[in-house]
Amino acid sequence: MEALTPEDPPRIGPFRLLGRLGTGGMGRVYLARSEGGRTVAVKVVHAQLASESAFRLRFAREVAALERVGDTGTAPVIDSDTEAEAPWVAVSYVPGPSLRAAVDDLGLLPARSVRTLAGGLGRALEHIHAAGIVHRDLKPSNILLAVDGPRIIDFGIARAVDTVTDGGLTTTGAVVGSPGFMSPEQVRGERITPASDIFCVGAVLAYAATGRQPFGAADSGMHAVMFRIAHDEPDLEGLPEELGPLVRACLAKDPARRPSAADLGRTAPHDVTAWLPPALLARLGAQAAGLLDADTPAPGDDDRPRPKRRRLRTALAAACAVAVLAAGGVVAAAYWPEKTRTTDANRGTNGATDTELVPDVYLGAWEGVLEGTQDIPKATARIEIGQGGKGSKSATYVNVTGERLCMGRSVLVSADENRIVFGESDVTAGVPEGRCTPAAHQTLTVRSKDVLEWKSGAVTATFRRAKAGPEIVPAAFLGSWKHAPLTETPDDQQQLWSYGLTVSQGPAGDSLVRFERTYPKTDDETGELTGGTVHCEGTAMVGGAGTVVVVGPEDLDEQASDADCSADTTSQSLRIDTFQGKQRLLLSGMGPDGEPGEYYRE
Repeated sequence: MEALTPEDPPRIGPFRLLGRLGTGGMGRVYLARSEGGRTVAVKVVHAQLASESAFRLRFAREVAALERVGDTGTAPVIDSDTEAEAPWVAVSYVPGPSLRAAVDDLGLLPARSVRTLAGGLGRALEHIHAAGIVHRDLKPSNILLAVDGPRIIDFGIARAVDTVTDGGLTTTGAVVGSPGFMSPEQVRGERITPASDIFCVGAVLAYAATGRQPFGAADSGMHAVMFRIAHDEPDLEGLPEELGPLVRACLAKDPARRPSAADLGRTAPHDVTAWLPPALLARLGAQAAGLLDADTPAPGDDDRPRPKRRRLRTALAAACAVAVLAAGGVVAAAYWPEKTRTTDANRGTNGATDTELVPDVYLGAWEGVLEGTQDIPKATARIEIGQGGKGSKSATYVNVTGERLCMGRSVLVSADENRIVFGESDVTAGVPEGRCTPAAHQTLTVRSKDVLEWKSGAVTATFRRAKAGPEIVPAAFLGSWKHAPLTETPDDQQQLWSYGLTVSQGPAGDSLVRFERTYPKTDDETGELTGGTVHCEGTAMVGGAGTVVVVGPEDLDEQASDADCSADTTSQSLRIDTFQGKQRLLLSGMGPDGEPGEYYRE
């Protein structure tokens, strides 16, 4: 929670403000208390939206709908004034962190907790849908984890914002939602029904259990994520087996095949007490004292000291913390701030904020060769830097060596106009699986607008600006390529061998190169042909793309490959030149030295 500033009012309606909880697209959110001591979250609409008559009308309708929902699995409306100069709505303050903050800070939820989460979300959605509301933005940051069950927040209100921001398209034609947690209907801009929320629940459950979004994160490219949602199967690697049928049913492409909210409500275990992991319960207790002791008057309000009341609050806070830790009680008071929230309170005089510390010179993608040469690299690294504050995971890195590709997110330590430092990184993907370790500290120093000097431990390299975003592969590489005839193979046997590859467009970290190979079966000892052929197919993730495209080891497509196939365990680099008047692609292994394979356009 951020402190109030002189520009904040001391009160909104009957509520005395205690601090700022955050700022979003609709307005500012304050922590407040009523005269009777009830803690609420007050949302005040931005002035530019309040000036729109269409927004005011829709906002009033949505608040009325929220009041019909009640308090089952939601934050109920306590009071509102949609006619005020700055319209506002006060909802019950929900104790507990968002699902996003809990997973980021304390790790994955166990399967039993995920089942309880599914049941709680199902019961909440029953009431929301019965009130004629479709949430349309159900994601981890809009789900709060209270001791007595999950709560859905920020539903319906987003629809009021849409009236202004998308020209009134709130049923068909509009793409509204958060990439990674949208339904196929949302991606296509089709009519949204309650079944859309069920698909989003499936994505939320997968995130809670695996820590990953089932269709990829937005930093891999929004359009790529949306394409996968509409067309691809979800990536549920690491999902506990007992959760598989439930999550897959929710993620069905056909809305008619998804379970109803009532069906979800019946999935929770019968005993939902102490449903959160012990570490999360402990954090709730530790946070309790902070909220109950948050009684500082707002600027301009009566700020006379109240020692007796504060001592009483401190005692109550301690008692609350003990109750939560000892029994997993039914009430806890905590505020768990999102690490990337930006508020005007931390905005400096130069326009920078605590969550926007990265100078523009670093923003974008950078690539360098750690071993080998630019034409024939043996180890490479890529880092794509976004905006963020200290402690945020504002960079994505990819490291490719001779035998592995590792990808992860790096935590920002510090940044100024001359140097940016990232701390230890986590691992979000790796080939082969289980072979990657978190990257060490990385320091990048400015040499020019297009060149950075990179250092990690004793390793240094020159990084150059590279293409960022959802389409990083140069156009010259795209398409299908066929291996040149094998010079040591008799002409009458050439048809037994076939090697080809196809390069697709997309972001770093996606499997953009597909290999196909067919070769004759041979005797293991003599090497003589025994009749028949072996057909193998596999893909490789792109770890860098410039004059050379770098890919990790092959991931064998077992469904498309014969049983005798094995994956190529060496990373590869792809380079294009011209030979005898023809465009040629040279495929070089990044392991021990060897002759590159020659490929030509089919």
